[in-house]
Amino acid sequence: MKVSLFQADMGYNPPQIRDLVAGSIVMELRIDKKSQVPVRQQLAEQIIFLIATETLKSGEALPSVRELSRRLKIHRNTVSQVYGELKERAWVVGLRGSRLVVRTASQQTDADLDDLINATIRIARERGYTLKMLRQRVKMRLKEQRPDRILVVEDEPALRLLLQREIREVLQQRLEGCAIADLAGNPRLPIGAVTVAPQYAIPDVDPLLPKTNPAVPLVFSGVDEHLQLLRQLQHPSVIAVVSVSEVFLKTARSLLAHALGQRHTLCEYGFPLDRGVNLKAADVVFADSMVCSRLTHSNIVRYQLIRPSSLQHLVSTMNSYG
Repeated sequence: MKVSLFQADMGYNPPQIRDLVAGSIVMELRIDKKSQVPVRQQLAEQIIFLIATETLKSGEALPSVRELSRRLKIHRNTVSQVYGELKERAWVVGLRGSRLVVRTASQQTDADLDDLINATIRIARERGYTLKMLRQRVKMRLKEQRPDRILVVEDEPALRLLLQREIREVLQQRLEGCAIADLAGNPRLPIGAVTVAPQYAIPDVDPLLPKTNPAVPLVFSGVDEHLQLLRQLQHPSVIAVVSVSEVFLKTARSLLAHALGQRHTLCEYGFPLDRGVNLKAADVVFADSMVCSRLTHSNIVRYQLIRPSSLQHLVSTMNSYG
């Protein structure tokens, strides 16, 4: 059985609290009440990040407002406001009563696919076709349907470019990008393409695609290694985060707040850097995949947005077309 992990920071490192909460969900929340980042923002962005990294999976329930506020030792109104914001932004949906769960996409199950395959084999046999003939025809049809590009669906333009950059590093395929609204307004966009989208956007994207060609989800990487690096710093330090994406910077601000505490200073910079910005004053620079190679610093840490296993799944999908 899975457990939930809640940790609040009141200026010291409290013992970790492990307990069973709201069924089988797993949460890792670290709140620093003395941080310049508001508690409400820390909580909201961390929950969103847990969904984006599939630590909180589709269909899993969030703790009640009362339970979460008690364990994090923060006001119930703060938790209630965050839950309301997440519901408005469609990260979670309400079920019976006041229970909130991570929203899910309507997708075929493996059992449904097995049933479809079994029915196809049975019908082919009834009409006199051999399994060899069926296999050859299916292989031929798959080759005919081979996509000529990858379509990246993400609403924030800079984040979309970042996703395209990381995909291009592992696949020499033509890449295009669009927002969800573009996909809804032009049904021809996904024709001849393998559509990909962040895992959290799949419920919005899949209904806009043919049922036979659902989107490939992109799961984001965790930040455990980066947080560990900050905790190992011996002296008060200046930490810089550089990215082309405002979403990236906003999320980093909330995820790093607990590890920074009162000892370290966080500086955020959009890229291209404004004139006069000097990163030499920073002890550590966290950068996204697009800007990492363009920066000059003795201690640059690259954050790869897409989880390697997720990229490998995309590679396997493309290779399956022959």
